[in-house]
Amino acid sequence: MTTLPSTQVDTFPNPQPEIDYTIRMTIPEFTCLCPKTGQPDFATFELEYVPDLACVELKSLKLYMWAFRDRGAFHEAVTNEIADHLAAATKPRFMRLTGKFNVRGGVYTTVVATRRKAGWVPEPAVNLP
Repeated sequence: MTTLPSTQVDTFPNPQPEIDYTIRMTIPEFTCLCPKTGQPDFATFELEYVPDLACVELKSLKLYMWAFRDRGAFHEAVTNEIADHLAAATKPRFMRLTGKFNVRGGVYTTVVATRRKAGWVPEPAVNLP
């Protein structure tokens, strides 16, 4: 089993494809490089998705995120690129990827990218007292 960065995202079959449920993951150690200065950028990613037939395999996700470490990338571009790759691999009913980037030039940046399966309608929100 490899422990090197990878551009591959592996999946496994959703054990409960007949129901909607949400999977949430926090990825706190993301790094890439500023494309202008080459300085490291640090971020925490929060992944939320309602799986359809496939779920993200955790080790492959870790190795995939690691692959950005030596790449120059704008926050907006890298967040959408990751969302595209994860959505292509899992084909979820719904996916939201939030990139919370550490301060750069006195500014914190948060980028939110969503993907939705055509025709999927979420269950109504439940508001408890």
